[in-house]
Amino acid sequence: LTAHLATQPTFALGQTKLLLNGSSTTDLARQLDRELDYQRACGATPKPTPMFPDTLSGFASNLWSLTLVVLFFGGSIFVHELGHYLAARWRGVKVERFSIGFGPAIVSWLGRDGVEYRISWIPLGGYVLLPQLADLGPVEGKSTLDVESLPPIAYLSKMIVFVAGALFNVLFAFGLACVVWVAGQPTIAEWNTTQIGHLSPTIRLPDGSTAPNPAIEAGLLPGDVVRSIDGAEVKNFEDIITTIFLGRERAGDGRRKAVFVVEREGRRLELTVYPRLVGEENVRSAGIEPSEDLTVEAVGPGTPAETAGVKPGDRIVAVDGTPMFQRLALSEHLAKNSQRPVDFLLRRADADLHLPIQPRLETDERTGSKVARVGIRYRDSIIIIHPSPFLQIWDNVTGTFRTLGALLSPNSDIGPSKLSGPIGIARELHRQAQWDFRRLLWFTILINVNLAIFNLLPIPVLDGGQMVFASVARLRGRALPANFI
Repeated sequence: LTAHLATQPTFALGQTKLLLNGSSTTDLARQLDRELDYQRACGATPKPTPMFPDTLSGFASNLWSLTLVVLFFGGSIFVHELGHYLAARWRGVKVERFSIGFGPAIVSWLGRDGVEYRISWIPLGGYVLLPQLADLGPVEGKSTLDVESLPPIAYLSKMIVFVAGALFNVLFAFGLACVVWVAGQPTIAEWNTTQIGHLSPTIRLPDGSTAPNPAIEAGLLPGDVVRSIDGAEVKNFEDIITTIFLGRERAGDGRRKAVFVVEREGRRLELTVYPRLVGEENVRSAGIEPSEDLTVEAVGPGTPAETAGVKPGDRIVAVDGTPMFQRLALSEHLAKNSQRPVDFLLRRADADLHLPIQPRLETDERTGSKVARVGIRYRDSIIIIHPSPFLQIWDNVTGTFRTLGALLSPNSDIGPSKLSGPIGIARELHRQAQWDFRRLLWFTILINVNLAIFNLLPIPVLDGGQMVFASVARLRGRALPANFI
């Protein structure tokens, strides 16, 4: 993220491809794409996906999404700078310029308060020029004032001005979190469980080769409920993925390690998994996927499921005696047994019943290949949750610090390459805006918490670094050399 902080522009560490609070937007998009595949493979015709009727409507939708990105990304910057600006005015610090963006001004004007306000061409940050606090002329532009003639600033005033930007980001995030609390946050239903739904026999490594699934090697089973990993309690599958992704544990032989505590048939088991690096980003993975709701929402007319007597509201418990927890596992089972009737164990109300269903081979509309179908459609996998504002802020704070810990640990696989800058953040904001406005709010909350924390780190140029400089100057009884700062 580009943090555009009061006395200096700051380039804080950004959002990883896996969001700092644990939700992977890449995995989320993949889950949405798979939903259509599952419906095709396991059931009848999927639910219609809303499509824009023409190119003009699609363009208008994208334009609206981009407008929202500018408003919320730029708004986060503005809120941060506003905190510095108001604190400086309150404490009597001279404000020479308030700029949204870097570089040459698009438009500027001199306010009655003597401050130059401007909007600049490079929309990747912003700054408040405070000549009494710091000199960052190469980025902000040289001050036109005689700094020596300005009165010195008290230490307390410096601290208040430096911390005000982060404080305003947190307040802004809390306000948005209240909106999300009331309006709800759309999410994938499967991410709100800690139950393992499917274990593929192998996982694909970054070089294209395959390796045995580490979860299977460790003894994990579909249906296991994960309670903790490496001693940290997990509340949902996002927590599970994040904890593995940010893992820092190593075995004695150097292998990556994650200790799972799972619940299986009323017993708690401790199993050690040795994650592998997967994907283009070389991130840790244990090879597990979440369980899904296998409740039937609709039955296609004239399909094998209708003929067998399947009804909406039935929940698939097992097929051919094998417990089922995920749609992909069910589709794979149908594909392997398409030539014979498959015994479905269904739960209807409080009763269980067995129904033999003969899969029917049909041509997939997208791939043109033959797939085994029974003609059912599942419940929508998108649900609305209402997390409290305090929980939203807390989850983002803890997620950010966990990411920081992984970045600093020599045993983790998280490095600067896993972080993305302003363009990547803007792209993700655009994607969230296209999905749902409330997801855009959720992501903006993350950005603001991220800005607040990273810019208070004791790193030169960041607000936290300036606070360190001011504190050192106070302890030594005189200002640090300007060239050093």
